[in-house]
Parts: sequence; structure tokens; C-alpha cells
Amino acid sequence: MSDARKETDAAPKAAAGAPAGAFAPLRQKVFLVLWIAAVLGNTGSFMRDVASAWLVTDLSVSPAAVATVQAAAMLPVFLLAMPAGVFSDILDKRRFLIAIQLALAGVSTALMVLSHTGLISVSSLIALTFLGGVGAALMMPTWQSIVPELVPRADLKSAVALNSLGINIARAIGPATGGVLIASFGAAVTYAADVASYLVVIAALLWWRRPGASEDALGERFAGAFRAGLRYARASRELHVVLLRAAFFFAFASAVWALLPLVARDLLKGDAAYYGVLLGSVGAGAIAGALVMPRLRARLGTDGLVLAAAFVTAAATASLALAPPRWLALVILLAMGGAWIIALTTLNATAQSILPNWVRGRALAVYLTVFNGAMAAGSVTWGLVAQALGLPIALVLAAGGLVLSALVLHRMTLPSGEADLTPSLHWPEPALAEPVANDRGPVLILIEYRIAREDRAAFLDALYRLSDARRRDGAYNWGVTEDAADPGLVVEWFMVESWAEHLRQHRRVSHADADLQAEVARFHRGEAAPAIRHCIALDRPRAGGSEPPEGLPGA
Repeated sequence: MSDARKETDAAPKAAAGAPAGAFAPLRQKVFLVLWIAAVLGNTGSFMRDVASAWLVTDLSVSPAAVATVQAAAMLPVFLLAMPAGVFSDILDKRRFLIAIQLALAGVSTALMVLSHTGLISVSSLIALTFLGGVGAALMMPTWQSIVPELVPRADLKSAVALNSLGINIARAIGPATGGVLIASFGAAVTYAADVASYLVVIAALLWWRRPGASEDALGERFAGAFRAGLRYARASRELHVVLLRAAFFFAFASAVWALLPLVARDLLKGDAAYYGVLLGSVGAGAIAGALVMPRLRARLGTDGLVLAAAFVTAAATASLALAPPRWLALVILLAMGGAWIIALTTLNATAQSILPNWVRGRALAVYLTVFNGAMAAGSVTWGLVAQALGLPIALVLAAGGLVLSALVLHRMTLPSGEADLTPSLHWPEPALAEPVANDRGPVLILIEYRIAREDRAAFLDALYRLSDARRRDGAYNWGVTEDAADPGLVVEWFMVESWAEHLRQHRRVSHADADLQAEVARFHRGEAAPAIRHCIALDRPRAGGSEPPEGLPGA
């Protein structure tokens, strides 16, 4: 299976000492089968990554070439995560996943054939790695989004934790197994094992009989869904905090992932098997980090946890620059693996906790875009720095940058994610003189408030906070005006691109938004509730004054 690995770890919880019900999702047969398939598939992906990372060191001694292979796997996610998030919402998830797995199996087959025949080159390895990254980019949001379909709502958090645990099991097993296969049989056999893992996942998806989706008259199309996702990401200030914290952490932490093959080969004087063991140590550390994270979070808090993870990652990065003994390097990477998974899952879980279901795939795709963009840019940058200044200096500079950025951004508190984002469905149906076509628009919504002069400042403060919610739920423009002849009459207005999009707003408004709307409405001094008007754009008449036929757009 493809790389639903570093990027898709989300809020693992302790298996040992976990609360009752932590393994309850495994009693769901479909979840159990797909979970086992995912573990095997991710194990194959880690084996493939080890083969590619080690093979490039045989083909080129350039640190930039080694880092470029790492970047080629991550750049597609940076470029395609957002479209992939849209596809995950509008396509049949099961068929989409099967098609992606088949394509990725083809990529690994090509790697197997080229390495077996000796025809593989740095350029072909980078190109095929990029294609594999394209498949991973398309798959990740969809794979995450199927979890709520596989388990009852009460088991959802446990299911997410088990998925993360499975990824870390694969992280611990895959690299070490891949290193042994490369050392014993060569890269071609390692790629063949990855192809076999795709077949396992495809078989599991074919076995899964997913119910067909029901028709929805307000179902989104690609372009509109894409714009809605971008609008949400642009208007969500809480998401901006998570994205900024993640961008800086992963840009500096990427140095270890990009340069580890050279660390293993040049600084630690190891072979392919030892490189696999190093990655396995990272995976084992990640499992340990997942187990102790709940206790650490209770003691340090979310922001303290991310800061501590940054310090440990920086210390591990700088320590590797000193070319420690091989056994000590394993201990260092064990600690780094724990810190890595703590930072990764904390940031990912925070992002998930502030997102409503209707835009979860698209907004997580934005997070993945930032994550992989930071990793890809960081990989290339640190590869060039290592080539220009040397491997140890590059590692030390990355460690210093990580500590400095962590200290500066620690003041920017991560959101708690405790708001109730389930739909409130409290908006009444719009009053209509006659039915309105879904594609008509744009739509201007006017809300009239009677506000006392002494309440105006507090009212506007609450209203501007509400404006963020309007934009997140679909408004592309928003404003507030007063009547020049009657200053006590204040009109809030916002625009959405179509009637259908406004009806979707009715479904999207959350309980948290409803509470804020109630706070705004309390300032209204009118006898009745604030008046609401819906104004729909009219098309210009055709030449000669004739109106377009009913139901058709104007010229």
C-alpha cells in the first residue's frame, strides 16, 4: 500500500493500560480486515522506501541527489493534497482506493524490473518515486475518511488510535526487513515484496462491500468543493496556528529524514541492513512515544508536548552530527522516533479536533500540503546545505533552527479543539415566493439588527467574530453597514456563490456557531427577531429586451 505513514499518524493512544474499549474496533470484521491489510501494505511501503533511499547512494555520492529522492516522494502531496481531499468527498471511496493501489503496484513493478535489469538511474528513480508520491497524495485523505464508515461513532477515536499504532508497527518492521532483504537479495526483491503488499490491500478492498452513496441534490462538484475548502482554510484562524507551527517544525526536522541514508553510510559506516535497523529504531521509538504520550500530555499540556518534542528532535539531530557509535545512534533514533510521533500526532490531532465533518477531508488536505511542502522543501534545502558545507554542519544548523523556531512559536498557543462542531440545523428554511434553481447566484443575505448606541462596540466585536464563521461555512464576501438615515439600523451582509451553496450553509452551521449567533442576536433591540432577506442576482436581459427562457441562465 502507499504512504499513509508519517503523514497519517493521528492521535495514537496507549495500548498498554488503555481504557476499556481501546481495541473495540477490532471486533468490527471489516475494520479488522482493512487494518491488517493496511499494516502489511505500509510495511511494504517502508521496505520500498529503504530500497530507494539506499539504491540512490549506490547510484550517486551527491547529498543533493539523496535528498531529492526524499523530496520527490513528498512534493506530490504538497501539490495534490487539496484536489485529493476534494476527490475523497465526491467519488466512490472504495473504487478510488482500488484504482490508486493498482497504479502504485505498477510503479513498484517498474522499480523492480529496472533494478533487476540494472537499467535504473537516478533520474528514473526520482521520476518513479514522484509517481509513487502522486498515488500517496491521492490516497491519504480518502483512506482517512473511510474510518467513520467502518466502526460505530463511539469507537471512532479508538479506531484512529489503532490506525496510528498499525502505522508505527509497520514503521518498526518495514525498514529493518527491507534492509535485510536489500543486503541479502538486492533491491529488486525488496520492490517485489512491496508489490505483493499492494495485492493484499487490493484483495481486502475488493472483499469490502461498501454501501453505495445515496443521491443528494446538494452534492458538491469538484470546482465548487475545491473553492469551499479553500475558503474554509483561509477563514479558519485556528487552523492557521496549527499550519504555522507544523510548517516550521517539519521544515527543520526534515533534515534527519533527508540525510539519514548518508548518516548511516558516511558518518556511521554502516551498510543497507544497518540503515534498515536505524529506521526500525525510529519506528520502535514511535510506538513507545505513542504509549507514553497520554501521560506526558497530562503533565505538559499540548503546547509543552510539542516544545519538548522539538527539543528532543533537535538534540538527536545534533548528536548524529558527532558520528556516535552505532549502538548509541540506535538509542538516539529511538528517542527521536518518540519525539517525532508525539509532535506529528499532536499537531495532526489538533487539526482534526477543530474541523467539522463537512470539510474535514479538504482541510486535512491543506494540513498535508503544508506538512509535505515543509518536508519536501526542507529535504532539498538540507541536501544542498550538506553538499556545500558538509553533512555535520547541515545537521547542526537544522537542530539550531528547530530549537529557535520552537521557542518563538511556543507563544502562539495551539487551539484546544473543544468546540461543538456538529451541525446545529437551527437556521429556518428561507422564505421563497417560488422555487429557486440551485445554480442561480450569487446570493446576497441581509440581516437587519436594531442596536442601541451604547451596545454598538460590543455588538461589532461579536459580529466580527461571527464573520469568520460565515466565511468558513461558504461566504466569499462579508460586511456590515448602518442606515445613514437611521444609524440604529445595522445590516450584516454576506455573499455566497449560488443558491445551492447557501442551502449547504444551512447544513454546515455548527452548535459553536449557533452560540456565537445567539450572542450577536442578544444585542438586537427590535420587537421581532432580526429580519433576514435573501437577494439573488438577476441576469442582464438579452439584446432587444427579451428575457431568457425560464430556467436558463441569461446571456
